[in-house]
Amino acid sequence: MKTIEELEAKLAEPSDALIQDIRNIEGDIMLLGVGGKMGPSLARLLLNGIRQAGVSKRVIGVSRFSEPGLREQLEADGVETIACDLLNDEALQALPDVPNVIYMAGNKFGTTGNESFTWAMNAYLPGRVAEKYRNSRIVVFSSGNVYPFTPVGYGGANEAVSPSPVGEYGQSCLGRERIFEHFAKKYEIPMVIYRLNYAIDMRYGVLLELAKSVKAGKPIQLAMGHANVIWQGDANEIAIRSLLACETPVNFLNVTGPETVSIRWAAEEFGKRLGTAPVFEGVEASDALLNNASKCMKRFGYPRVSLLQMIDWVAEWVEAGGATLNKPTHFQERKGKF
Repeated sequence: MKTIEELEAKLAEPSDALIQDIRNIEGDIMLLGVGGKMGPSLARLLLNGIRQAGVSKRVIGVSRFSEPGLREQLEADGVETIACDLLNDEALQALPDVPNVIYMAGNKFGTTGNESFTWAMNAYLPGRVAEKYRNSRIVVFSSGNVYPFTPVGYGGANEAVSPSPVGEYGQSCLGRERIFEHFAKKYEIPMVIYRLNYAIDMRYGVLLELAKSVKAGKPIQLAMGHANVIWQGDANEIAIRSLLACETPVNFLNVTGPETVSIRWAAEEFGKRLGTAPVFEGVEASDALLNNASKCMKRFGYPRVSLLQMIDWVAEWVEAGGATLNKPTHFQERKGKF
């Protein structure tokens, strides 16, 4: 893959399991916050799955659509789009009722210095959305940032680990979860809380940041010495299939790859492929922000795209000068400031 078109086509390839699950999902599906990093590719994957399943479902994408041209692209693909500021309650209440909602709205980067907006998006808005869609199944995108750091040898925090987020962004993500959980209990809403870290494609993510640093000879900070990653196509597929995993009480689900990835090891792998030895600064801490996704894999199977495949693809993309989103993950952050 060397072009955006090839990448988008790969991200939009549904598995047989997804196609079968789409046949079992009753009714139309709304994507709230479709304009973010994952939303457009998730919408296209869903549309392809619907077509290959031979069923009729509307896919409705809701966003402010601040990125020029995105709304038109999604409409051309077959998504019904609605431009909406979800914080405008009148506009929110005017949205159509649907039986299935994938909630992707939120704020992360720019939290520091604009904390009040982050809390409004991440902890106030969920209550308004839960009230509006109390008769729907809801998959709620959340973050592994709700967990405390865990020892590297522990294998990552599983869903039984009590949340203890570092910094206001992680705290606001926990706020989002608690508000949705409250209304799920109140109205008996079938729900999945989808705790993701870190999705990647060639345009953004932990692996891209490492590859770019290696190629440029930029020092790689090792304090956050380990991370989890998952191919965005796999993460999107799990989000859609999670509509059938919505339960009462709420079903909490960690979504990431199976490996605890050493940052040093991954950088050295990129060095082999890019012909440049990585430069490191600092030493690995004994703990990191890590998730254990074994529950997710028991239900949905292991990701289709392996870690080494991701590394190969990202290295080829960087070597070819492929386009990037310029949206750093800040995975190195150990104080929760985003």
